[in-house]
Amino acid sequence: MFGCKNVAKQQKEEWIQLFNGKDLTDWTVKIRGHEAGVNYGNTFRVEDGVMKVVYEPEFYETFDERFGHIFTKETYSRYKLRVEYRFTGEQVRGGPRWALRNSGVMLHSQSPESMHIDQDFPTSIEAQLLGGDGRNNRTTGNVCTPGTDIHIDGVFYPSHCASSNSKTYHGEQWVTMEMIVYADSLVHHVIEGDTVMTYTNITQDGKGLVPEAIVPVGPLKSGHISLQSESHPVEFRKVELLRLD
Repeated sequence: MFGCKNVAKQQKEEWIQLFNGKDLTDWTVKIRGHEAGVNYGNTFRVEDGVMKVVYEPEFYETFDERFGHIFTKETYSRYKLRVEYRFTGEQVRGGPRWALRNSGVMLHSQSPESMHIDQDFPTSIEAQLLGGDGRNNRTTGNVCTPGTDIHIDGVFYPSHCASSNSKTYHGEQWVTMEMIVYADSLVHHVIEGDTVMTYTNITQDGKGLVPEAIVPVGPLKSGHISLQSESHPVEFRKVELLRLD
């Protein structure tokens, strides 16, 4: 019996490598102003085993609101997602002030093909990634709600973003974030082993970000996962998923 329990545990802990460390196989890019599948300016690329968001001056003389995302091929509902990220370099010229050292992991996202060409962000829940500016406190593992609603501490949260209780991570250090997602019912954000944010009751709010035919109004139980490009270079060296079905 003891041996059977060990086998069952090993089966439950089989992590899926969403990023293979070699290329962007099974990922689809969508950048504002371009059709799904067009990786404008080779913004998302793989170098030295790391997925990078890069803004080449040839293509990004200025940012020009070209917000981008790279989406998983499959959709997911109940899972643990682990991401290792860091911010590097300087923000591209023309990027908004709030996007300094700013990226995110979009959970329960609509598909890239269903986004209209000038849509900034997909309907989703954003696990927001922020880097410190070297001086001030700035939490990471926050939550934002493009086209969605959540509850925090059992109460409807009316604002777009809510700050976590994480520490600040300055410089170009690697940070590990885990998102534990139970369909529409419960999500935890965990930074370096500490739970820094919890929310519940995830719904599509029907306020016009996308038509209801694309993402029905009501409980948001599943969707794609995507990583952001928001005008500051960022790197991801691990993106892995453990199904909790």
